[in-house]
Amino acid sequence: MRRILLHTFIVSLLASCGSKEKTVDSVISTKDIQKIRAKKDLLNEKQELLASQIKLLDAEIAKLDTSKKVPLITTFKVEESVFTHYLDLQGNVQTKKNVLVYPEMPGQLVKIYVKEGQYVAKGQALAKIDDGGLSQQLAQIETQMNLAKTTFDRQKRLWDQKIGSEIQYLQTKTNYEALTKSANQIKKQLDKSVVKAPFSGIVDDVIKEQGIIVAPGPGSEIFRVVNLNDMYIETDVPESYISSVKKGKEVRVEFPVLGKTVDSKVRQAGNFINPANRTFKVEIGVANKDRSIKPNLTAKLRINDYTNPKSILIPQSIISENANGEQYVYVIKDIKNSIGKAKKVIISTGKTQGDIIEVLSGLEVGFQIVKEGARSVKDNQEVKILAISEKI
Repeated sequence: MRRILLHTFIVSLLASCGSKEKTVDSVISTKDIQKIRAKKDLLNEKQELLASQIKLLDAEIAKLDTSKKVPLITTFKVEESVFTHYLDLQGNVQTKKNVLVYPEMPGQLVKIYVKEGQYVAKGQALAKIDDGGLSQQLAQIETQMNLAKTTFDRQKRLWDQKIGSEIQYLQTKTNYEALTKSANQIKKQLDKSVVKAPFSGIVDDVIKEQGIIVAPGPGSEIFRVVNLNDMYIETDVPESYISSVKKGKEVRVEFPVLGKTVDSKVRQAGNFINPANRTFKVEIGVANKDRSIKPNLTAKLRINDYTNPKSILIPQSIISENANGEQYVYVIKDIKNSIGKAKKVIISTGKTQGDIIEVLSGLEVGFQIVKEGARSVKDNQEVKILAISEKI
């Protein structure tokens, strides 16, 4: 009551003084500390009085103003959905059927039967190496072998009739068998003079020219044969995913150069951790019916390492963090006529995929979460809902 009387006195004093009130400059110019302090006290009282009056006016305006401003927001309802997480990696296309074909015997390359790009079947003759006279040796031995067989057959018939000696029978038999073995050995050697396809595929490169001398060993490769049907992608996966990336996991494979995407599965997961980079190898099979996928082609991989059929998902952009490092979002309670109250809810989160994050705890199905305007609201603040989205 005393303070109110003082305020009333000051106001009346100011009103009565009017233009006679001394200015701040004039009081300062007096150099009288008592007058200066008095002037300061007067102004402080005046400031407090005005502030209290403004506060009263604001409170009355808030009561009477039906069109007061509240934050405008949009919301979405919490629902359960399937959450599929992918591990993004990069790998190179490979094939186990990509080999260099070497000669098995030395000699001159006398004939090349195929051209680059030609399809060949397994075992098909690709080239011929001079046999160095082995074919003539085989012809001579086969002649001797035929004679030895005739002699043996006659001697066997006589021996079966108990005619002749056993030693004659055994000699003819031994001679025939020895010539047969010699002929077979020469045939095996002659077989090496023909360079054959190790499997069905494409002759990717004819490395040596006809007429050149070749020999077994490094540097003497004659052809490169590639099979593009059984292709696979090999990549290194961090060891932290060893329990989630296993054989049979679904993989989406993208070939940026080809503009092509295919679905596949992990066909083999390694059991060895490379100590140099703490990774293990994974193979993903790739179908290649049109043969457009080539060895060493770069591929982007999305390996499904986690799936939750009943997950709660929200955009990462609406999550805030408090001073304690806790994550929170705002849910809307007590909704009437599109007006509700924002409540801060602490949440815990799991894996992310793009801008979407999985919520492990804190939210329930049916909650309305602030989406647009999430950064502008405060706890327990009244808000107006402009729209409720069906999707996050």
